[in-house]
Amino acid sequence: MDALLEAVKRYTETQAGESPYATAIEGVTILRSDHEKRPAYLIFKPALCVVVQGAKWAIFGDRRFDYRAGQALLVSLEMPAFGRVAEASPQEPYLGLIIEFDIPILREVMDELETLPQPPDHVGRGVCVTDFNGPLADCALRMVRLLETPKAIRLLYPAIMREICYWLLTGPHGGEVMKLTLASGHTKRVISAIHALRDRFAEAVRIEELARIAQMSPSAFHRQFKAITSMTPLQYQKQLRLLEAKRLMVSNAVNVETAAFQVGYESPSQFSREYSRMFGVSPRRDAASLKLTAA
Repeated sequence: MDALLEAVKRYTETQAGESPYATAIEGVTILRSDHEKRPAYLIFKPALCVVVQGAKWAIFGDRRFDYRAGQALLVSLEMPAFGRVAEASPQEPYLGLIIEFDIPILREVMDELETLPQPPDHVGRGVCVTDFNGPLADCALRMVRLLETPKAIRLLYPAIMREICYWLLTGPHGGEVMKLTLASGHTKRVISAIHALRDRFAEAVRIEELARIAQMSPSAFHRQFKAITSMTPLQYQKQLRLLEAKRLMVSNAVNVETAAFQVGYESPSQFSREYSRMFGVSPRRDAASLKLTAA
């Protein structure tokens, strides 16, 4: 971890602009913060979110996950969450590494394993915290060092990703990785409904329709959905809507009413209430503040 810390720190010190730093390796992002950050909502993609220095926490639905240097948040589903950098200072900045899963490589590695990991008996949640040291830290170190030779990325990155997939699938959370990332059975059907909800979040989607996509009864679907995501389908949809509205107001400079209608709200006042409840500030004030920060 010490070598990884030095490599990530050195990389951030040579970059222009501010974190997050998109790297030359698609799906690999490096993070740095010299101070603790206020809580923020964001959408997590299936990835390993590694803490190299400092600490962070994230809330998915009704579950909070704390992780610090030497640990990683393993996210197996695309989900909205509430997170915060909890430990950082100019002397010891928060340093992190996001490695998005390469699903085809993950499937290839799983197919070649002599013994498959055993999925847990219970319905696994799409998020867990795992230790990130030993072989995994070594893989991450070589991945960061690979950024110094961009021409080698195309040839060498897939081999490093294969190693990461191997250590995850043969590690203590291998069953969760296999069950959730390469889902089958009920979990796979629920994930199909999650994708439909994600793609149509601005529409008025009924639970019965999502349950049909998942080939379950409405009550069974609702129960399985919450077991996997730690939130109800309506909570999931609401968070997606409000995150997209925030993006529209900041990146596309649309007004509050337009953003509300574009993400599926019929009432701007209801939108403002729910936005304020989620972000702790009205959409008008939040948009003005974020635009000022961006400028």
